[in-house]
Amino acid sequence: MLARILKLPFLVVLMGLAGASMLLPAVHASVTGDHFVARAFGYSAILFLVLTALIAIATDNQKPENLGRNHLLAMFAAFIALPAMLAFPFYIAVGDTTFLNSYVEMVSAMTTTGATLFDDPARLPASVHFWRALVGWMGGFLVLVTAVSILAPLNLGGFEVLAPLNNRRKSGGQSNVVWTTDGAHRLQRFGARLFPIYAGLTFALWIILLLLGDVPLVAVSHAMSVLATSGISPVGGLENSSAGIGGEFVVFAFLFFALSRQTFMSDKSDGNIAQLRSDPEFRIAIFCMIVVPSLLFARHWLGAYEVEEVADVGGAMAALWGGIFTVLSFLSTTGFESSAWGAARDWSGLATPAIILMGLALVGGGVATTAGGVKLLRVYALYKHGVREMDRLVHPSSVGGAGSAARRLRRQGAYVAWVFFMLFALSLALVTLGLSLTGLDFQSAMIHTVAALSTTGPIVSVAGDDVVAMSALSEPAKLILAGAMVLGRLEMLAIIALLNPDFWRA
Repeated sequence: MLARILKLPFLVVLMGLAGASMLLPAVHASVTGDHFVARAFGYSAILFLVLTALIAIATDNQKPENLGRNHLLAMFAAFIALPAMLAFPFYIAVGDTTFLNSYVEMVSAMTTTGATLFDDPARLPASVHFWRALVGWMGGFLVLVTAVSILAPLNLGGFEVLAPLNNRRKSGGQSNVVWTTDGAHRLQRFGARLFPIYAGLTFALWIILLLLGDVPLVAVSHAMSVLATSGISPVGGLENSSAGIGGEFVVFAFLFFALSRQTFMSDKSDGNIAQLRSDPEFRIAIFCMIVVPSLLFARHWLGAYEVEEVADVGGAMAALWGGIFTVLSFLSTTGFESSAWGAARDWSGLATPAIILMGLALVGGGVATTAGGVKLLRVYALYKHGVREMDRLVHPSSVGGAGSAARRLRRQGAYVAWVFFMLFALSLALVTLGLSLTGLDFQSAMIHTVAALSTTGPIVSVAGDDVVAMSALSEPAKLILAGAMVLGRLEMLAIIALLNPDFWRA
């Protein structure tokens, strides 16, 4: 029976999983005594499971001609269409909101952006908070599995930087792996391999946060949000939880899973990366995590001359910790603030430290992780290319070493990374322009755009009080942001691949 279900179209399987997942908040609401919310989720689950069953019967035994293309289309449709299905019980349970707000909220959760239209957490029932965190968690796992199952064979999602040249087809420029590998089989294999790790880490973090004093709902929501890098919180952020500084230390350790795909599974097929300690993505992330907080910490003596120095070791350590945690959180595109971030901000004396966090979020985490941004591997490819070009200025006739794979990363990998950076900058400009045309001021439009394209929604609240809240945006602006979130999650290269005529002829 299970094998028959898994042979259905990918989008139909996702619809079934989404419908079944509505039973979890229904049970939670029933246990907590909120029967209205329980009925909203329970009836929605029954409705969509029946609808999915009918669609499954209609599409059974259909064999698509191009599995690679259809799975990529299914990914695109999942982030566009599934949120409408997920928003249905949300809309009924909340009541005093529009369906558009519910849809944008679910797009934000599923793309692991974590931006919210509900500034006051008390406005949403507890089970709805659980539903937001659950959707973000499922969206993170979807991104994790499809990255290695669908995007990797298509040489997308950051894998184009490492794509071997001999895998390119002369016609259409697509990899042979796409056409010789069953995408459904890859989804099953990697899904079965990654789910125990993903769920096990979430469960472990949940238990630890419970032991540190968090209530069950807050603990499970933060655990799911950290592993999915969604930054969703039922209490307005990690700094408002009961786990305290101990909870921050534990969350800090789990944030490292968003920095490199090597933390989930080894990449033995790649000759450049043998172990996590030599992984360039991980090393760049550690470099940022050390250098940026150190500069913020050192600026206390370099820039804040007017402050009278007082021996305050505790304040200094709190400022240093607040900088380290928040830098790693935004680099992984999670967006949680440390409770000591205010101390770090005051210690540095900078008027706009949020710009640094925006830059870190744009850099993003590792390839084939739940993190967003432009990815650390692309940054590394440009860095290696820049170092090589500087070496050639001194030694014009030199030959770059470290093997053919490293030379390919410095040449073709850097070229593709630069193309992606240009496409990302173009997307940034177009979305900002679109938001400005809806009447939003330039500062707010830019910050909302960065938050959407980097899938780091909490940037909006960190940027300051002058930024227009997402709940105050017009309907066209909300739709533009929803599209930007999907674009930031799928990336422009995947959209261009769908628009490539050769992709459809093959």
